[in-house]
Amino acid sequence: MKRKYIISAVILLSTIIYSCKKNAVQEISVPVSGAQLKYFNFALNAPVVNFYAGSTKVTAASSTTGIESGTSGVAFSNVYPSTNAYAIIAPGTYDFMAQRPSTATADPNLVIATLNKQVAEGKNYSIYLSGLYNTTTKKTDVFVIDDVLPAIDTSGAYIRLVHASYNANPFDLVLKNTTSLVETTVATNVAYKSASNFAKVPQGVYDLILRYTGTPNNIVIRTAVSVIKSNTYSFSLRGDITLPYTGTAVNRPVIDNTPNR
Repeated sequence: MKRKYIISAVILLSTIIYSCKKNAVQEISVPVSGAQLKYFNFALNAPVVNFYAGSTKVTAASSTTGIESGTSGVAFSNVYPSTNAYAIIAPGTYDFMAQRPSTATADPNLVIATLNKQVAEGKNYSIYLSGLYNTTTKKTDVFVIDDVLPAIDTSGAYIRLVHASYNANPFDLVLKNTTSLVETTVATNVAYKSASNFAKVPQGVYDLILRYTGTPNNIVIRTAVSVIKSNTYSFSLRGDITLPYTGTAVNRPVIDNTPNR
C-alpha cells in the first residue's frame, strides 16, 4: 500500500510539471526537469503585470475559469516566486513578456516589456523589469541574468549583487559583520543591468553597504541581514538613486534580499 502511495505521488508531480495550460504555473523547490526562472518587477512606477513565456502565463495565480483577476499579478517591488524556488518551463527560445492582466481597468493586455531569450534544461535565470516606466510609451527596461548557482556548501553561504537602479553608477558591495564590525568587499564595479559572481561568505548577520566604485562613502545601506550557510542569495538594488534610502518613499533606493536556494 505504501508503495502505491509513492507511485501516485510521482505521477501527480509529473502531471503538475508537464501540464502547460495558458494560465498554468509550475513552482516547485525539488529537483525537476526544465528551465527555472525568477521574475522581478523592479521598474519604477510600473503597474501590476503577469509574466508570459510566449502565450503561456508563468506567474501569478492559476485560473480555474479561464478569466484573469484584474488585480492579480506581480506588483512593483515584488518577486515571483518570492521563496527560494523557481518557476519551471520547458527549455526553448521564448519572447518573455510583462503584460497587464486581461481584466485590468487600465490598459488590459498591454505588454510593457519583451525580452527574447533561449533557456536551457537544468539552468536558472532571473528576469528583471527595471528603469523608469514611461507613462507615454508605456514601456520599461528589462534584462536577464543567468543564475550560475554554486554547489551547496554547508561551510558557508553564497551572495551576489544585482544592479537594477537605472540612474546609479556602478557599485561595490561591502558586508559589515554586525558582531565583529569587520568589513569585506564581496563585489566590485557592478553596473546597471548586470550582476556580480556569487561569492562565498561565512554565516552571520551583516549590514549591506553599497559604495560607488573607488569611493569611501556609503550610498545605500540595509542593516542586519541574516546570511545562513548552505543558502544562496541575490541582493538586488532597485529604486531612484537621487532619493534618500531612508524614509518611506516608494521609489527610494532599496537593497532587495531574495533567496535563490
